[in-house]
Amino acid sequence: QAQLVESGGGLVQPGGSLTLSCAASGFTFRRFAMSWYRQAPGKERELVAHITSTGDSTNYADSVEGRFTISKNNAKNTVYLQMNSLKPDDTAVYYCNAFLKGNAYWGQGTQVTVSS
Repeated sequence: QAQLVESGGGLVQPGGSLTLSCAASGFTFRRFAMSWYRQAPGKERELVAHITSTGDSTNYADSVEGRFTISKNNAKNTVYLQMNSLKPDDTAVYYCNAFLKGNAYWGQGTQVTVSS
């Protein structure tokens, strides 16, 4: 059974950093493209960052470009999201997503709160 488990969320001050991790199991991780999404209260879920199955290409939402970095370790079946220079507007539940040819898996989400 496919499973994605996010970790690393928490409370951080504006300007701070966090690294989210997403551990995958139950499917062939190296074949899947991975993404991070987020959903703030009262807003729709939005794509934050995406990485190809091999990790050789990434793209980001304009709002996080230059501050967030997505990476993928196929040996550890884990995808990461390094978040720097965090802003209050980054406050949301962050979700990990795996996608391949119409098959999509989601994690349960991890809360990130940016506040002083």
